Amino acid sequence: MLKPVQNTADKIRRLEVQGARNVAIAALRAIETLAEETKAKNKKEFLKELLEAKEILFLSRETEPLMRNAVRWVISQVEKSSKQEVREATEIVSSASRQFLKNLEDSNEKIAEIGARRIKNDSVILTHCHSSTVTYLLKKARQEGKNFEVICTETRPLFQGRLTAKEMLKLDVKTTLIVDSAVRFFMNQVDFVIVGADAITSQGNVINKIGTSTIALIANEARTPFYVITELLKFDPVTMYGDYEKIEERKPNEIWEKPPKNLVIRNPAFDVTRRDFIHGIICEEGIISPHSIIEVMHRKHPWVFE
Repeated sequence: MLKPVQNTADKIRRLEVQGARNVAIAALRAIETLAEETKAKNKKEFLKELLEAKEILFLSRETEPLMRNAVRWVISQVEKSSKQEVREATEIVSSASRQFLKNLEDSNEKIAEIGARRIKNDSVILTHCHSSTVTYLLKKARQEGKNFEVICTETRPLFQGRLTAKEMLKLDVKTTLIVDSAVRFFMNQVDFVIVGADAITSQGNVINKIGTSTIALIANEARTPFYVITELLKFDPVTMYGDYEKIEERKPNEIWEKPPKNLVIRNPAFDVTRRDFIHGIICEEGIISPHSIIEVMHRKHPWVFE
């Protein structure tokens, strides 16, 4: 019964599904499939299946609060409902999932509208890794007739920056690809930096692809504005209560397939960018200070703290 969920978790783990938004969507689809195929005889058994699915999905990637919040939302709607029939519970899963995805689409549209206003003709923008939210914002600006240039980092070791470069070229945007270590060389030519986020902590710090914090430091030294483009639901509530956002470490062979014997290779997938280096978080509520994240979350998504 949990096979569709396990298959999705495996794809997320192998990075066949990339980008926090796409990971969240894939997880919700898997939960919906589980609900459609359930053989549970009562609501209690059905909830047990959902909770097992939740654990499998949560273990697929350590740094995916958007996915975790999506799954939490759907399960919480089933738990809160007074309806006891399994059929009714499966309908709640479907409707809650659709509502979450609709809200996600709406937030993506709002973020793109707000962020696109910051892009002027002849702007030079630097970005790191691949974020569907960032590329949608840039697409929106292009559709508005703005001409700008994008500098993409390769984003080693898995080269997700090449995905961003390909998408920009499809939009007929002047695009330059650089190696990660060349960022300082180009920073004084850049008007501002925009990156996505995999997680936001209760302190307003941002977890994103490894190398992001280095770029933020370089941008700060060059006095270049550094913006994070993200949905508010990348916020991780466990960081409110003393836990740290976990940083996923991936397999060494992504860096060196056949390394010399006894060589230690470390491969953290993410790093932490301190809020002090973030010019602003561009989200569905506008451009906010990272210092205000708790206040905004309490107002917009109070259920996250339950």
